[in-house]
Amino acid sequence: MYEPIRTKSVHTMAAAPDFPHRSREEELDIRLAGQLTALLTVTDELRALAPREGQAPDAAGPDAAGPDGAAPDGVALTAAADRIAEQVARLSGHYPLRAEPTDGGDPSRIPALQQRAHTLAGNALAVATSRDDAAAMALAAERMAAHGAAAGVRDLASA
Repeated sequence: MYEPIRTKSVHTMAAAPDFPHRSREEELDIRLAGQLTALLTVTDELRALAPREGQAPDAAGPDAAGPDGAAPDGVALTAAADRIAEQVARLSGHYPLRAEPTDGGDPSRIPALQQRAHTLAGNALAVATSRDDAAAMALAAERMAAHGAAAGVRDLASA
C-alpha cells in the first residue's frame, strides 16, 4: 500500500565527523591567547610611544602624558609586554611573533591606545576568569588597572 522510504530521514543521527573537536578548555586557551596577543600588540605600540629611560616626558610630545599628567613608563610597559608574551607562550605553546613598532608615532594616539588596552585587558580577564586561570587573571587585572588609570577610566566599585 505505501512505498518504502528510499532516502535517509533528516531526523536520523549523522555519522561521527572525521575531524576532531576541541574541548571547552582548549577553546578557552585559544581565545585567551588571542586576547593576550592583541593586548601585547597594543602594549608594544604604547611602549614605542613612551619616553625612553632618562628622557624627559615632554620630549615625547605635549599629549604623551595621561589625563593625570603622568607619562607612560617605557620600562614598566616593557616588563608588562614580556610577562604577557610569557602567558601567551604558556597557553599556545610558542612565543608570539612581535614586530617592533617604529618610533616617531603620533603621541596624540596614546589616550586611544590606553583605552583600547584597557578594553582588551578586560576581555582577557573575562576569559581567564571563565577558564579559572589565576596567573592570567592576575596579569589581566593588573594591566586593566594600569591602562584604566592612564586612560582616566573611573573604577566603578568606588564610584
